[in-house]
Amino acid sequence: MSSEYETNAKILKALSDPNRLQIIDLLSCGEKCACEILENFKFTQPTLSHHMKVLMDCGLIEVKKDGIWNYYKLNVKNTNKLVLFLMNLIADKENCLCNNHNGTCNDNSTKDKLKNCAEDKIGILKNENDER
Repeated sequence: MSSEYETNAKILKALSDPNRLQIIDLLSCGEKCACEILENFKFTQPTLSHHMKVLMDCGLIEVKKDGIWNYYKLNVKNTNKLVLFLMNLIADKENCLCNNHNGTCNDNSTKDKLKNCAEDKIGILKNENDER
């Protein structure tokens, strides 16, 4: 398995926990101390520390220590890399794993939706039933 796939699989595994997704959402608003993050959950400080360690180990967040306080923020570079990886994963490209020897993918339904969104400068994949 490619290193890029292994790295992103580790990140996606870390994000498979709903609490960690909420932590990422909180940190998208800016840097927060552990006590500010903990206010939004019904678990203990040791549990928060575990979640933060998992997110730090996969590179999605960074910590800054100030005395006894820990301040957390998103690692913007790595979060952007993850988004780019996911977009490239479903985009039509010459080196696609499903390449059928003529430079196109066998199943273009999802890839066409992404291409259409990109052409509209939306840049996200929308559900067909989404009326937004």
